[in-house]
Amino acid sequence: MKLKGEKSNQITTILLYISGFFLFLEWLYPLGDITDTTVGVFVMFATYCFFLSLFEMKWWLTLLLKGFALMFILNGLYFDVSLVELQWITNAVEELFYNINILFSQEWYFLTPMFRSLLFLILIWLMSYLLHYWFVQMKHIFLFILLTFFYVTIIDTFTVYDGALSVVRTFIISFVALGIANLGKEIDKGSVRITIKNSVVYWLMPLMGLVLFSSMIGYAAPKLDPQWPDPVPFIQSAAENAGYGSGPVQKVGYGENDSQLGGSFIQDDTPVFEATSEEDHYWRIETKDLYTGKGWETSLDSTEMESPNGMIPFATFSNNVELEDLEAEIEFVGGESLPKLVYPYGANQVTAENDYEIFHDVSMEAVFMKENGEDIEPDQYQIQYNHPSYDIDVLKEDDGDDGDAIQERFTQLPDELPERVGELAEEITGSQETRYDKAKAIERYFSSNDYQYQTTDIPVPGDGEDYVDQFLFDTKVGYCDNFSTSMVVLLRSLDIPARWVKGFTSGEIMDTLDDDKRIYEVKNSNAHSWVEVYFPETGWVPFEPTQGFTNLSDFHVELEENNENEQDYLEAPENNTQEPPESESEEPEEEEDTLATGSSTNDDGLTINSWYIWIGIAVLVLIIAIVLFKRRHHVKVRIIQAKLEKQQDTASFQDAYLYLITLLKKQGYQRHPDQTLREFAKEVDFNLSSQDMGELTRHYERTIYSGNNSLRIQELTQLWKNLINRIMG
Repeated sequence: MKLKGEKSNQITTILLYISGFFLFLEWLYPLGDITDTTVGVFVMFATYCFFLSLFEMKWWLTLLLKGFALMFILNGLYFDVSLVELQWITNAVEELFYNINILFSQEWYFLTPMFRSLLFLILIWLMSYLLHYWFVQMKHIFLFILLTFFYVTIIDTFTVYDGALSVVRTFIISFVALGIANLGKEIDKGSVRITIKNSVVYWLMPLMGLVLFSSMIGYAAPKLDPQWPDPVPFIQSAAENAGYGSGPVQKVGYGENDSQLGGSFIQDDTPVFEATSEEDHYWRIETKDLYTGKGWETSLDSTEMESPNGMIPFATFSNNVELEDLEAEIEFVGGESLPKLVYPYGANQVTAENDYEIFHDVSMEAVFMKENGEDIEPDQYQIQYNHPSYDIDVLKEDDGDDGDAIQERFTQLPDELPERVGELAEEITGSQETRYDKAKAIERYFSSNDYQYQTTDIPVPGDGEDYVDQFLFDTKVGYCDNFSTSMVVLLRSLDIPARWVKGFTSGEIMDTLDDDKRIYEVKNSNAHSWVEVYFPETGWVPFEPTQGFTNLSDFHVELEENNENEQDYLEAPENNTQEPPESESEEPEEEEDTLATGSSTNDDGLTINSWYIWIGIAVLVLIIAIVLFKRRHHVKVRIIQAKLEKQQDTASFQDAYLYLITLLKKQGYQRHPDQTLREFAKEVDFNLSSQDMGELTRHYERTIYSGNNSLRIQELTQLWKNLINRIMG
């Protein structure tokens, strides 16, 4: 039996639109790597919008369904109250008017995350219409395919996004879409009338086979090495002092000059070294103690002292800290190197294959190597260290005398520091009694007070502005330097000794060896700064205030005491406002382990239960399915009518007449086996008080039995429409 031409065309149209949807997803996927956006919610909304656009429902119904989904997502991401409460609408309207004022004042930097998400959702909404027009109505798909290839290759070249698989996916989808588009055009011309079998055997199978064969050839074929250098390092170096936002753009990674903090970062995921160890570590490089209001310097003159046998004299903690003897190996990769050594807490000896001299600088607690009196940057070395685990109960009771030297050096603050910084510290810790509890209160403060982790559009304090004051009260956006420096200053304003520490986070696990050691790859993007707080009986203890980061040091409590509170002690402060994206300049790879199962985060890290979104989507899909089911015959009638009016041929008329028989059957007008078509038509006309069915039947029999193709299509179409209206009325 022949497959109805319109049905064939409808199938190709759906497949073509689905191909356009998958191409559009290639535009969304990179956002998770190059921005602080969690794309899962937006992918679900895009799927929902494309699904609604596919069925071309009435504009007002589409507006209601998509608008409800948009409000549902915004409510789940940014508001604590239920969607059915009026309070959230009031809050949303207030924030909307606030952002509109920001737009008119052209202060783009202060647009709120909610408003930015709203604009992005609206953009996705509009793209579903645009792609429907391109792919379904116009079938002009080549331009969008070309733009997708340009987009993916540019993003792959100039950002951290790896577009290798994306290019392959785009190629396959594009090849399929072009084949389907050609098939649809042939069906539209009427030059192809295919059966279900033919559609698979003669079109779809060869098309898929050709795509698969081409993909395999492309994958297996030899490929030339890059024919020109990577342009990104050149562009970064050329733009080293160029900036956007309010500050200069810097290259992410370790740098020795911290006297002027602030400004944006250019992402750099270049691997620096590989570390082989049994534990996750902060890889420490140096500390700085003198806060100037703009950045960090050292209060003591640099003094280089030789370390006999590579022994490291830094005692960051006392003998009563629980220790574990471990060993780590550092190996630099890709020609990368650092002027100072990286080492874990508790490092006591450094050894290298070559006979290098080990030196240390007490003022910054930095370690470096020399050969024949000249500074060198070694490729590989080993470190023996005593890995510490801090007792929470001991820290909570450790409030002894710091000593004058510690107090004078590590509670220093500039005279120009605004008073409101100290007032904020008092407010944060007002209900806390111990030093540990005060430090934890300040550490948690940044996770729940509208502070945001980001590396772009970061201002540099101008003359008369304090770096910490600007971050705490004005911008509330920044990366690890902002968070760690602010915590140190807040602690010092309470006369609690604290210092600023630089180095790297542990990096990404690349392999696990037989002896339980793991190989970590540490990149420039793992460069980080954190805080050390002094406890008289314990020593310097690391704290981690930066949003989205976990303290990599070990803490424990005695199991027999306060067992129910153990988890509260050991867990890092919960991040309720933002999670920095995987590719951001300061983010550790192991951060993924801290995400809660069954939840997702928005672009500010607000944790939401993904079940709410899935349930909402399921309810909306169910509503749409019910509406489509009830309106299925109306949709089919419109399609057949459009075909009749457009093609005006006998094949279209025959399809319309057969569907009329089907529709009559569903309405209770059953043709008996012993009835002729004319007898059945007479019965229908009698029940409907019409003569249209008889007229249509005579012309149908004429086309079937006599082959007469001279039909008054316009007149017959009107008769068919009249009868349809009577049946469905």
